[in-house]
Amino acid sequence: MTRVWKWNRPVTVREVLEDLQQERSIAYTTVMTVLDNLHQKGWVRREAEGRAYRYEAVSTRAAYAAALMNDAWSQSDNPAAALVAFFGMMSEEQRQALSDAVRMVQGPETVEPSEPRQREAGQEEPAQEQNPGSAEGADGR
Repeated sequence: MTRVWKWNRPVTVREVLEDLQQERSIAYTTVMTVLDNLHQKGWVRREAEGRAYRYEAVSTRAAYAAALMNDAWSQSDNPAAALVAFFGMMSEEQRQALSDAVRMVQGPETVEPSEPRQREAGQEEPAQEQNPGSAEGADGR
């Protein structure tokens, strides 16, 4: 699948074979069998072109990764704990990507600083600034 996603267009067995052969020795029939198996499982669609087929991914790599994460999360008996454990495994770069994704899903009206400031013990939380273009008052109404 990595090779099919890499080109982001319909590919032939020969193209995948030639790409793989730059790294290792592999037979044409092996690549053909793998692509046929992916087609039978519904991961790629194919269209005849002469005596060969062109194979194209059914979904994006991102959609595949999202489906894997969703499947793993839905199998947990405690989804909140699974998420906490998952977040604990993330690198700083991954946490930033997650924050960016959450902001994209929430839309432009939800703006939070990318690096929250930590307060020292006994220090009061800073007052929230009112949006100058907002009709809300200080009490949130």
